[in-house]
Amino acid sequence: MTLRVPALAVPLFALCWWLAGYLLGRDPGRPALRWAAAALVAYAAGLVAWTVAPGERTADILICLPALAWAGTVVALLPLSPADRRPVDMGALALGVTFQVLVVALPGAGKLVGLTPLAGALILLWRVRAEVVPRSLPPALTLMAGLYAASLAVLLVPVDAGGPGPALAAGAVDLLVFGYLVAVAHAVAGGERLRPDLRRSLAAAVGILLLVGLPATLTIYAADRDSTVVVLQFVVVAAASAVAGLTGRLSRMLDRVALAGDSRLRNDRAALFVNADALLRRRERRRLTEIGEPEFLRLTRRALADFNDLNRLSRSPLTDLPVVARRIAGRGDDQPRARARELRAVLREAVSALRPDGPFGTTEEWRYYNTLQFVGVLGLNPYSRRQRLDGLSREARMAVDWFRRNVPRDTMRQWHREAAMIVAAQLWEALSDYRSRHAMANPS
Repeated sequence: MTLRVPALAVPLFALCWWLAGYLLGRDPGRPALRWAAAALVAYAAGLVAWTVAPGERTADILICLPALAWAGTVVALLPLSPADRRPVDMGALALGVTFQVLVVALPGAGKLVGLTPLAGALILLWRVRAEVVPRSLPPALTLMAGLYAASLAVLLVPVDAGGPGPALAAGAVDLLVFGYLVAVAHAVAGGERLRPDLRRSLAAAVGILLLVGLPATLTIYAADRDSTVVVLQFVVVAAASAVAGLTGRLSRMLDRVALAGDSRLRNDRAALFVNADALLRRRERRRLTEIGEPEFLRLTRRALADFNDLNRLSRSPLTDLPVVARRIAGRGDDQPRARARELRAVLREAVSALRPDGPFGTTEEWRYYNTLQFVGVLGLNPYSRRQRLDGLSREARMAVDWFRRNVPRDTMRQWHREAAMIVAAQLWEALSDYRSRHAMANPS
Protein backbone atom coordinates (compact mmCIF):
# COMPACT_ATOMS: atom_id res chain seq x y z
CA MET A 1 0.00 0.00 0.00
CA THR A 2 1.44 3.34 -1.04
CA LEU A 3 -0.42 5.22 1.55
CA ARG A 4 1.35 2.80 3.68
CA VAL A 5 0.41 5.36 6.02
CA PRO A 6 -3.05 4.24 7.14
CA ALA A 7 -2.09 6.35 10.17
CA LEU A 8 -2.36 9.32 7.81
CA ALA A 9 -5.06 8.10 5.43
CA VAL A 10 -7.62 7.14 8.09
CA PRO A 11 -7.63 10.47 10.00
CA LEU A 12 -7.80 12.51 6.80
CA PHE A 13 -10.55 10.28 5.43
CA ALA A 14 -12.49 10.61 8.69
CA LEU A 15 -12.12 14.39 8.77
CA CYS A 16 -13.27 14.70 5.15
CA TRP A 17 -16.40 12.66 5.88
CA TRP A 18 -17.05 14.55 9.10
CA LEU A 19 -16.76 17.98 7.47
CA ALA A 20 -18.95 16.87 4.56
CA GLY A 21 -21.60 15.77 7.05
CA TYR A 22 -21.23 18.98 9.03
CA LEU A 23 -21.71 21.17 5.96
CA LEU A 24 -24.81 19.25 4.90
CA GLY A 25 -26.20 19.29 8.43
CA ARG A 26 -25.59 23.01 8.77
CA ASP A 27 -28.03 23.85 5.98
CA PRO A 28 -28.75 21.20 3.31
CA GLY A 29 -30.77 23.69 1.28
CA ARG A 30 -27.72 25.76 0.29
CA PRO A 31 -26.11 24.63 -3.00
CA ALA A 32 -22.66 25.89 -1.98
CA LEU A 33 -22.65 23.61 1.06
CA ARG A 34 -23.85 20.63 -0.96
CA TRP A 35 -21.15 21.08 -3.59
CA ALA A 36 -18.46 21.48 -0.93
CA ALA A 37 -19.65 18.30 0.78
CA ALA A 38 -19.52 16.47 -2.56
CA ALA A 39 -15.91 17.58 -3.06
CA LEU A 40 -14.91 16.25 0.34
CA VAL A 41 -16.67 12.91 -0.16
CA ALA A 42 -15.08 12.45 -3.59
CA TYR A 43 -11.62 13.07 -2.18
CA ALA A 44 -12.28 10.70 0.72
CA ALA A 45 -13.22 8.02 -1.81
CA GLY A 46 -10.00 8.82 -3.66
CA LEU A 47 -8.00 8.26 -0.47
CA VAL A 48 -9.54 4.80 -0.13
CA ALA A 49 -8.79 3.99 -3.77
CA TRP A 50 -5.15 5.08 -3.40
CA THR A 51 -4.80 3.05 -0.22
CA VAL A 52 -6.18 -0.11 -1.85
CA ALA A 53 -4.83 0.30 -5.41
CA PRO A 54 -2.34 3.19 -5.61
CA GLY A 55 -1.92 4.82 -9.00
CA GLU A 56 -4.79 2.95 -10.63
CA ARG A 57 -7.16 4.74 -13.03
CA THR A 58 -10.07 4.80 -10.58
CA ALA A 59 -7.92 6.41 -7.91
CA ASP A 60 -6.72 9.09 -10.34
CA ILE A 61 -10.29 9.91 -11.38
CA LEU A 62 -11.60 10.17 -7.82
CA ILE A 63 -8.75 12.44 -6.75
CA CYS A 64 -9.55 14.84 -9.63
CA LEU A 65 -13.34 15.01 -9.18
CA PRO A 66 -13.24 17.41 -6.19
CA ALA A 67 -12.00 20.16 -8.53
CA LEU A 68 -15.30 20.01 -10.43
CA ALA A 69 -17.37 20.07 -7.23
CA TRP A 70 -15.20 22.92 -5.97
CA ALA A 71 -16.03 24.86 -9.13
CA GLY A 72 -19.73 24.26 -8.44
CA THR A 73 -19.27 25.67 -4.94
CA VAL A 74 -17.62 28.83 -6.24
CA VAL A 75 -20.40 29.34 -8.81
CA ALA A 76 -23.00 28.93 -6.06
CA LEU A 77 -21.22 31.61 -4.02
CA LEU A 78 -21.39 34.18 -6.83
CA PRO A 79 -23.64 37.14 -5.84
CA LEU A 80 -25.72 37.09 -9.03
CA SER A 81 -29.08 38.64 -9.82
CA PRO A 82 -31.96 36.21 -10.54
CA ALA A 83 -31.72 37.04 -14.26
CA ASP A 84 -28.04 36.06 -14.34
CA ARG A 85 -28.17 33.10 -11.97
CA ARG A 86 -30.05 30.65 -14.19
CA PRO A 87 -27.84 30.88 -17.34
CA VAL A 88 -24.67 30.80 -15.24
CA ASP A 89 -25.85 27.72 -13.33
CA MET A 90 -26.89 25.94 -16.53
CA GLY A 91 -23.61 26.78 -18.24
CA ALA A 92 -21.60 25.65 -15.22
CA LEU A 93 -23.48 22.36 -15.10
CA ALA A 94 -22.90 21.70 -18.80
CA LEU A 95 -19.19 22.51 -18.48
CA GLY A 96 -18.92 20.35 -15.39
CA VAL A 97 -20.37 17.32 -17.15
CA THR A 98 -18.12 17.90 -20.18
CA PHE A 99 -14.96 18.14 -18.11
CA GLN A 100 -15.98 15.18 -15.99
CA VAL A 101 -16.08 13.09 -19.16
CA LEU A 102 -12.62 14.42 -20.08
CA VAL A 103 -11.25 13.56 -16.64
CA VAL A 104 -12.50 10.00 -17.04
CA ALA A 105 -11.24 9.66 -20.62
CA LEU A 106 -7.81 11.31 -20.52
CA PRO A 107 -4.78 9.46 -19.17
CA GLY A 108 -2.36 10.57 -16.46
CA ALA A 109 -1.52 14.26 -16.45
CA GLY A 110 -4.31 14.91 -18.97
CA LYS A 111 -6.75 14.68 -16.09
CA LEU A 112 -5.47 18.03 -14.87
CA VAL A 113 -7.86 19.53 -17.43
CA GLY A 114 -10.46 19.09 -14.68
CA LEU A 115 -8.98 22.18 -13.03
CA THR A 116 -10.21 24.40 -15.89
CA PRO A 117 -13.79 24.92 -14.60
CA LEU A 118 -12.38 25.78 -11.17
CA ALA A 119 -10.09 28.40 -12.68
CA GLY A 120 -13.01 29.87 -14.64
CA ALA A 121 -15.25 29.99 -11.57
CA LEU A 122 -12.55 31.74 -9.55
CA ILE A 123 -12.12 34.34 -12.30
CA LEU A 124 -15.86 35.05 -12.11
CA LEU A 125 -15.61 35.33 -8.32
CA TRP A 126 -12.78 37.86 -8.61
CA ARG A 127 -14.80 39.94 -11.07
CA VAL A 128 -17.56 40.44 -8.47
CA ARG A 129 -15.30 40.41 -5.40
CA ALA A 130 -16.62 43.79 -4.24
CA GLU A 131 -20.00 42.14 -3.55
CA VAL A 132 -18.63 38.94 -2.00
CA VAL A 133 -18.83 38.41 1.77
CA PRO A 134 -16.47 38.03 3.46
CA ARG A 135 -14.12 40.14 1.34
CA SER A 136 -11.19 37.81 2.00
CA LEU A 137 -12.98 34.83 0.44
CA PRO A 138 -11.73 35.18 -3.19
CA PRO A 139 -8.01 35.33 -2.30
CA ALA A 140 -8.37 32.56 0.28
CA LEU A 141 -10.16 30.22 -2.13
CA THR A 142 -7.69 31.04 -4.90
CA LEU A 143 -4.73 30.23 -2.65
CA MET A 144 -6.21 26.87 -1.62
CA ALA A 145 -7.10 26.07 -5.24
CA GLY A 146 -3.50 26.72 -6.26
CA LEU A 147 -2.17 24.43 -3.54
CA TYR A 148 -4.68 21.74 -4.48
CA ALA A 149 -3.65 22.01 -8.14
CA ALA A 150 -0.01 21.60 -7.11
CA SER A 151 -0.80 18.43 -5.14
CA LEU A 152 -2.70 17.01 -8.13
CA ALA A 153 0.23 17.77 -10.41
CA VAL A 154 2.58 15.88 -8.09
CA LEU A 155 0.23 12.89 -8.16
CA LEU A 156 -0.46 12.81 -11.90
CA VAL A 157 2.73 14.11 -13.53
CA PRO A 158 5.49 11.47 -13.61
CA VAL A 159 8.05 13.25 -11.44
CA ASP A 160 9.87 12.12 -8.32
CA ALA A 161 8.47 14.28 -5.54
CA GLY A 162 8.82 11.96 -2.58
CA GLY A 163 5.94 9.63 -3.41
CA PRO A 164 2.19 10.19 -3.40
CA GLY A 165 1.71 10.13 0.38
CA PRO A 166 2.61 13.77 1.13
CA ALA A 167 0.73 15.01 -1.96
CA LEU A 168 -2.42 13.09 -0.99
CA ALA A 169 -2.22 14.44 2.54
CA ALA A 170 -1.67 17.99 1.25
CA GLY A 171 -4.68 17.69 -1.05
CA ALA A 172 -6.85 16.51 1.82
CA VAL A 173 -5.74 19.44 3.99
CA ASP A 174 -6.44 21.85 1.13
CA LEU A 175 -9.98 20.50 0.80
CA LEU A 176 -10.57 20.63 4.55
CA VAL A 177 -9.54 24.29 4.58
CA PHE A 178 -11.74 24.86 1.55
CA GLY A 179 -14.71 23.32 3.39
CA TYR A 180 -14.00 25.53 6.37
CA LEU A 181 -13.92 28.64 4.16
CA VAL A 182 -17.29 27.72 2.68
CA ALA A 183 -18.71 27.28 6.19
CA VAL A 184 -17.34 30.72 7.10
CA ALA A 185 -18.92 32.27 3.99
CA HIS A 186 -22.28 30.67 4.84
CA ALA A 187 -22.13 31.88 8.43
CA VAL A 188 -21.17 35.45 7.47
CA ALA A 189 -23.89 35.62 4.80
CA GLY A 190 -26.51 34.56 7.34
CA GLY A 191 -25.20 36.74 10.15
CA GLU A 192 -24.46 33.63 12.22
CA ARG A 193 -21.66 32.49 14.49
CA LEU A 194 -19.60 29.53 13.34
CA ARG A 195 -16.99 28.81 15.98
CA PRO A 196 -19.10 27.36 18.87
CA ASP A 197 -21.09 25.06 16.60
CA LEU A 198 -18.02 23.95 14.63
CA ARG A 199 -15.98 23.40 17.78
CA ARG A 200 -18.70 21.21 19.28
CA SER A 201 -18.98 19.13 16.11
CA LEU A 202 -15.19 18.82 15.80
CA ALA A 203 -14.99 17.53 19.36
CA ALA A 204 -17.40 14.76 18.40
CA ALA A 205 -15.32 13.99 15.29
CA VAL A 206 -12.13 13.70 17.35
CA GLY A 207 -13.89 11.35 19.75
CA ILE A 208 -15.06 9.20 16.85
CA LEU A 209 -11.56 9.21 15.40
CA LEU A 210 -10.11 7.87 18.64
CA LEU A 211 -12.84 5.30 19.28
CA VAL A 212 -13.32 4.07 15.71
CA GLY A 213 -10.44 5.38 13.62
CA LEU A 214 -7.65 3.99 15.79
CA PRO A 215 -8.96 0.38 15.76
CA ALA A 216 -9.65 0.72 12.02
CA THR A 217 -6.07 1.84 11.40
CA LEU A 218 -4.66 -1.12 13.30
CA THR A 219 -6.96 -3.49 11.40
CA ILE A 220 -5.83 -2.04 8.06
CA TYR A 221 -2.21 -2.60 9.04
CA ALA A 222 -3.00 -6.18 10.03
CA ALA A 223 -4.93 -6.87 6.79
CA ASP A 224 -2.31 -5.39 4.50
CA ARG A 225 -3.25 -7.40 1.42
CA ASP A 226 -6.94 -7.94 2.03
CA SER A 227 -8.68 -5.17 0.08
CA THR A 228 -12.14 -6.19 1.29
CA VAL A 229 -11.21 -5.80 4.94
CA VAL A 230 -9.50 -2.47 4.23
CA VAL A 231 -12.54 -1.06 2.41
CA LEU A 232 -14.90 -2.27 5.15
CA GLN A 233 -12.81 -0.48 7.78
CA PHE A 234 -13.09 2.75 5.80
CA VAL A 235 -16.86 2.24 5.52
CA VAL A 236 -17.12 1.95 9.30
CA VAL A 237 -15.05 5.10 9.76
CA ALA A 238 -17.15 6.95 7.16
CA ALA A 239 -20.41 6.02 8.89
CA ALA A 240 -19.15 7.07 12.31
CA SER A 241 -17.68 10.33 11.01
CA ALA A 242 -20.87 11.22 9.14
CA VAL A 243 -22.85 10.66 12.34
CA ALA A 244 -20.53 13.10 14.13
CA GLY A 245 -21.17 15.74 11.47
CA LEU A 246 -24.91 15.13 11.19
CA THR A 247 -25.68 14.72 14.90
CA GLY A 248 -28.48 17.29 15.02
CA ARG A 249 -30.18 16.16 11.82
CA LEU A 250 -29.99 12.50 12.80
CA SER A 251 -31.43 13.22 16.25
CA ARG A 252 -34.46 14.90 14.69
CA MET A 253 -34.86 12.08 12.20
CA LEU A 254 -34.73 9.54 15.03
CA ASP A 255 -37.46 11.46 16.85
CA ARG A 256 -39.68 11.41 13.76
CA VAL A 257 -39.32 7.63 13.56
CA ALA A 258 -39.36 6.67 17.24
CA LEU A 259 -42.01 9.21 18.31
CA ALA A 260 -44.25 8.94 15.26
CA GLY A 261 -47.25 8.15 17.46
CA ASP A 262 -46.76 11.03 19.89
CA SER A 263 -46.96 14.24 17.89
CA ARG A 264 -47.06 16.52 20.94
CA LEU A 265 -43.84 15.14 22.40
CA ARG A 266 -42.24 15.15 18.97
CA ASN A 267 -43.16 18.80 18.37
CA ASP A 268 -41.94 19.84 21.82
CA ARG A 269 -38.60 18.17 21.22
CA ALA A 270 -38.38 19.72 17.75
CA ALA A 271 -38.80 23.16 19.33
CA LEU A 272 -36.02 22.36 21.80
CA PHE A 273 -33.74 21.28 18.94
CA VAL A 274 -34.40 24.57 17.12
CA ASN A 275 -33.61 26.61 20.23
CA ALA A 276 -30.46 24.62 21.00
CA ASP A 277 -29.21 24.95 17.42
CA ALA A 278 -29.96 28.67 17.29
CA LEU A 279 -28.20 29.35 20.61
CA LEU A 280 -24.98 27.91 19.17
CA ARG A 281 -25.20 29.92 15.97
CA ARG A 282 -26.78 33.26 16.85
CA ARG A 283 -24.63 36.36 17.07
CA GLU A 284 -24.40 38.38 20.26
CA ARG A 285 -27.34 40.75 20.58
CA ARG A 286 -25.17 43.81 20.79
CA ARG A 287 -23.97 43.14 17.25
CA LEU A 288 -27.24 44.24 15.64
CA THR A 289 -26.61 47.79 16.82
CA GLU A 290 -23.18 47.76 15.17
CA ILE A 291 -23.97 46.59 11.64
CA GLY A 292 -24.25 49.01 8.75
CA GLU A 293 -27.03 49.54 6.26
CA PRO A 294 -25.69 47.28 3.45
CA GLU A 295 -25.39 44.28 5.78
CA PHE A 296 -28.79 45.00 7.33
CA LEU A 297 -30.43 45.12 3.90
CA ARG A 298 -28.77 41.84 2.94
CA LEU A 299 -29.90 40.14 6.16
CA THR A 300 -33.47 41.35 5.63
CA ARG A 301 -33.53 39.98 2.08
CA ARG A 302 -32.31 36.67 3.42
CA ALA A 303 -34.92 36.64 6.19
CA LEU A 304 -37.69 37.24 3.65
CA ALA A 305 -36.33 34.42 1.49
CA ASP A 306 -36.40 32.17 4.59
CA PHE A 307 -39.83 33.39 5.72
CA ASN A 308 -41.36 29.92 5.96
CA ASP A 309 -38.31 28.27 7.53
CA LEU A 310 -38.51 28.88 11.28
CA ASN A 311 -35.18 27.12 11.84
CA ARG A 312 -33.32 29.62 9.67
CA LEU A 313 -35.23 32.62 11.02
CA SER A 314 -34.37 31.63 14.59
CA ARG A 315 -30.68 32.13 13.76
CA SER A 316 -31.13 35.51 12.06
CA PRO A 317 -29.67 38.57 13.82
CA LEU A 318 -32.95 40.33 12.99
CA THR A 319 -34.59 38.42 15.86
CA ASP A 320 -32.89 41.04 18.05
CA LEU A 321 -34.69 43.96 16.40
CA PRO A 322 -36.16 46.33 19.01
CA VAL A 323 -39.65 45.80 17.59
CA VAL A 324 -39.25 42.05 18.15
CA ALA A 325 -38.00 42.64 21.69
CA ARG A 326 -41.04 44.83 22.47
CA ARG A 327 -43.42 42.19 21.16
CA ILE A 328 -41.90 39.42 23.23
CA ALA A 329 -41.34 41.41 26.44
CA GLY A 330 -43.25 40.05 29.41
CA ARG A 331 -44.17 36.75 27.79
CA GLY A 332 -41.57 34.72 29.64
CA ASP A 333 -40.59 32.89 26.46
CA ASP A 334 -37.52 34.73 25.26
CA GLN A 335 -36.20 31.79 23.24
CA PRO A 336 -34.88 31.84 19.65
CA ARG A 337 -37.94 30.04 18.26
CA ALA A 338 -40.33 32.51 19.91
CA ARG A 339 -38.31 35.43 18.58
CA ALA A 340 -38.37 33.88 15.12
CA ARG A 341 -42.18 33.79 15.23
CA GLU A 342 -42.29 37.47 16.17
CA LEU A 343 -39.79 38.35 13.44
CA ARG A 344 -42.01 36.55 10.96
CA ALA A 345 -44.99 38.58 12.21
CA VAL A 346 -43.01 41.82 11.76
CA LEU A 347 -42.05 40.82 8.21
CA ARG A 348 -45.65 39.85 7.41
CA GLU A 349 -46.87 43.28 8.54
CA ALA A 350 -44.20 45.00 6.47
CA VAL A 351 -45.32 43.04 3.41
CA SER A 352 -48.97 43.87 4.08
CA ALA A 353 -48.04 47.56 4.15
CA LEU A 354 -47.03 47.26 0.47
CA ARG A 355 -50.59 46.36 -0.56
CA PRO A 356 -52.22 49.11 -2.64
CA ASP A 357 -55.70 50.30 -1.72
CA GLY A 358 -58.70 48.64 -3.30
CA PRO A 359 -59.50 45.12 -4.48
CA PHE A 360 -56.84 42.67 -5.66
CA GLY A 361 -55.11 43.69 -8.88
CA THR A 362 -52.26 42.78 -11.19
CA THR A 363 -51.18 46.23 -12.33
CA GLU A 364 -47.66 47.61 -11.99
CA GLU A 365 -48.25 48.93 -8.48
CA TRP A 366 -49.29 45.47 -7.29
CA ARG A 367 -46.24 43.53 -8.46
CA TYR A 368 -44.15 43.89 -5.29
CA TYR A 369 -46.97 43.05 -2.90
CA ASN A 370 -48.12 40.09 -4.98
CA THR A 371 -44.61 38.68 -5.20
CA LEU A 372 -43.83 38.90 -1.50
CA GLN A 373 -47.29 37.99 -0.23
CA PHE A 374 -48.10 34.99 -2.38
CA VAL A 375 -44.64 33.64 -3.20
CA GLY A 376 -42.85 34.67 -0.01
CA VAL A 377 -45.35 34.78 2.85
CA LEU A 378 -47.74 32.08 1.63
CA GLY A 379 -44.93 30.04 0.09
CA LEU A 380 -46.75 29.36 -3.19
CA ASN A 381 -44.84 28.23 -6.26
CA PRO A 382 -46.91 29.30 -9.27
CA TYR A 383 -44.56 27.55 -11.70
CA SER A 384 -44.79 24.12 -10.10
CA ARG A 385 -47.16 21.58 -11.60
CA ARG A 386 -47.59 20.15 -8.11
CA GLN A 387 -48.89 23.44 -6.70
CA ARG A 388 -52.38 22.63 -5.48
CA LEU A 389 -55.04 25.34 -5.41
CA ASP A 390 -57.37 23.51 -3.03
CA GLY A 391 -58.08 25.55 0.06
CA LEU A 392 -56.53 28.74 -1.30
CA SER A 393 -58.38 32.03 -1.18
CA ARG A 394 -59.80 33.54 -4.35
CA GLU A 395 -57.01 36.15 -4.36
CA ALA A 396 -54.33 33.48 -4.05
CA ARG A 397 -55.79 31.48 -6.95
CA MET A 398 -55.97 34.62 -9.09
CA ALA A 399 -52.37 35.48 -8.19
CA VAL A 400 -51.10 32.00 -9.08
CA ASP A 401 -52.89 32.14 -12.42
CA TRP A 402 -51.51 35.61 -13.14
CA PHE A 403 -47.92 34.56 -12.38
CA ARG A 404 -48.24 31.47 -14.58
CA ARG A 405 -49.68 33.34 -17.54
CA ASN A 406 -47.92 36.68 -17.47
CA VAL A 407 -44.78 36.69 -15.31
CA PRO A 408 -41.62 34.77 -16.29
CA ARG A 409 -39.90 33.03 -13.39
CA ASP A 410 -36.77 35.21 -13.58
CA THR A 411 -38.89 38.37 -13.62
CA MET A 412 -40.71 37.20 -10.50
CA ARG A 413 -37.40 36.58 -8.76
CA GLN A 414 -36.17 40.05 -9.68
CA TRP A 415 -39.39 41.59 -8.33
CA HIS A 416 -38.93 39.59 -5.13
CA ARG A 417 -35.43 41.00 -4.77
CA GLU A 418 -36.59 44.57 -5.37
CA ALA A 419 -39.57 44.23 -3.03
CA ALA A 420 -37.35 42.79 -0.32
CA MET A 421 -35.14 45.87 -0.61
CA ILE A 422 -38.16 48.11 -0.02
CA VAL A 423 -39.12 46.18 3.12
CA ALA A 424 -35.49 46.19 4.27
CA ALA A 425 -35.27 49.96 3.82
CA GLN A 426 -38.40 50.43 5.95
CA LEU A 427 -37.03 48.24 8.75
CA TRP A 428 -33.67 50.00 8.56
CA GLU A 429 -35.37 53.38 8.92
CA ALA A 430 -37.23 52.12 12.00
CA LEU A 431 -33.99 50.77 13.49
CA SER A 432 -32.19 54.06 12.78
CA ASP A 433 -34.97 56.00 14.53
CA TYR A 434 -34.65 53.68 17.54
CA ARG A 435 -30.88 54.21 17.62
CA SER A 436 -31.34 57.99 17.51
CA ARG A 437 -33.87 57.98 20.35
CA HIS A 438 -31.69 55.63 22.39
CA ALA A 439 -28.65 57.86 21.86
CA MET A 440 -30.60 60.94 22.97
CA ALA A 441 -31.90 59.15 26.06
CA ASN A 442 -28.42 57.86 26.92
CA PRO A 443 -26.01 60.63 25.89
CA SER A 444 -23.10 58.94 27.65
